[in-house]
Amino acid sequence: MLFDGHPALFCSFGQVLLGIITLGIAVLVFSWKRKALHYRITTQRVVIEYGLFSKRMDQLDVYRIIDYTVDIPFGQRLVGTGNLILKSMDQTTPELRLIGLKTDVRGLYENLRRATELEKQRRGVRVVDAESHNVR
Repeated sequence: MLFDGHPALFCSFGQVLLGIITLGIAVLVFSWKRKALHYRITTQRVVIEYGLFSKRMDQLDVYRIIDYTVDIPFGQRLVGTGNLILKSMDQTTPELRLIGLKTDVRGLYENLRRATELEKQRRGVRVVDAESHNVR
């Protein structure tokens, strides 16, 4: 297990300010949205569950990940959160966004990258860059 949990209550400093300005009403909305999203990242797959009453689940096997983006805007740096954007060769989930992670996003990226490479080796998967193999 690399990460298991919900996004942070306040994903950015702007949300903190909005919570103060609205006298806590925004905090209720943020709390509701936070509970409706659950991330589970293991060495074999990334799972996102959406919804409070009705549930939907997106899953991505880590060996299908081809690119990562660690995004930590200034407002998120102030509250200690970050985003991880995964691009994959999966047809149904070409991009997976993990938003508002309350963890060391860079460390999570490194662990997930390592797990991805190990899974690719274990399964004998090779990713070929299409542009480098164009015939002219």
